[in-house]
Amino acid sequence: MKVGYACINQQLGGSCDRTFKETGNRCGACYKCLGGKAKHKIYTNRTCIQRTFDIDIVAQKIEDNLTDLLTILRWNEANGITFMRLSSEMFPFMSHETLGYDPTDLPNADTVLSLLTQVGDYAREHSHRLTTHPGPYNVLGSLNPDTVRRTVNDLNMHSRMFDLMGFEPSHYNKINIHIGSGAGDHDATIVRFINNFALLDPNCRSRLTLENDDKARMYSVADLMTVHNATGIPIVFDYHHHGFCTGGLSESEALALAISTWPEGITPVVHYSESRVLEQGGDKPSPAHSDLCHGPMNLYGHDVDVMIEAKAKELSIATLTIVK
Repeated sequence: MKVGYACINQQLGGSCDRTFKETGNRCGACYKCLGGKAKHKIYTNRTCIQRTFDIDIVAQKIEDNLTDLLTILRWNEANGITFMRLSSEMFPFMSHETLGYDPTDLPNADTVLSLLTQVGDYAREHSHRLTTHPGPYNVLGSLNPDTVRRTVNDLNMHSRMFDLMGFEPSHYNKINIHIGSGAGDHDATIVRFINNFALLDPNCRSRLTLENDDKARMYSVADLMTVHNATGIPIVFDYHHHGFCTGGLSESEALALAISTWPEGITPVVHYSESRVLEQGGDKPSPAHSDLCHGPMNLYGHDVDVMIEAKAKELSIATLTIVK
């Protein structure tokens, strides 16, 4: 079982400023608490704003992002962590309709392609699992054709990144999204999603997964089975979300159903987080994620890889109790 974290390594480049603002407490373990200086900060989401977009500046940001990604992967290896979600901001505006580009066209393309190869080689050599979770603006079931077009471009961009890392197209390196639209008829949205799935590049289709939602009016694991049965897309079970959108299933039933959708030979991924409100002493759970996770998290005997979605990132791995 791999247990991983998403995008930012707190000890190398993170800050607990948000927690300090809300509670007055510092974590004592993030980059800022450890006395880090900005010029030494290691992170992979350097970006820019559209108004100031310059391809030469963006190319250097990409090179720096990938260089730091290698540093983070080496840190993960040294600390026994072999599962990580990559930032979707490593390639700023890559899928943009007017500013977009392919990595092979960058002014420093040789360096960028070499770094992508190094990331892929390192992950394979050390059995690291790398995945992505593109943002909520990716809505494949949208009523708006422009939104669908932008979604297709962005998802294909994520798949292109994995291609350039040398990964075979499979759900091991998953690209995870939500159905993402509560607009209009619930069932009609599912039909649009199924139809628009065919617009994606073949390699992207082979990597796409779907996650259950955190609002009762949205999509439970039971709802997502309709999409799986039509497309073969595996379902990523999110423990925290399930508490807000059960679809009439218990936690163990929904987990087992989601796991059943994964292809043989690929370890299923689940997401785990806890309520920020409860962590701060409230009595009513909310979808917002806590800083740390404590559990116990029950796997009900299943073999899965666990992605922790907590604000404290890799610091949460040590605090979570997992019951197998």
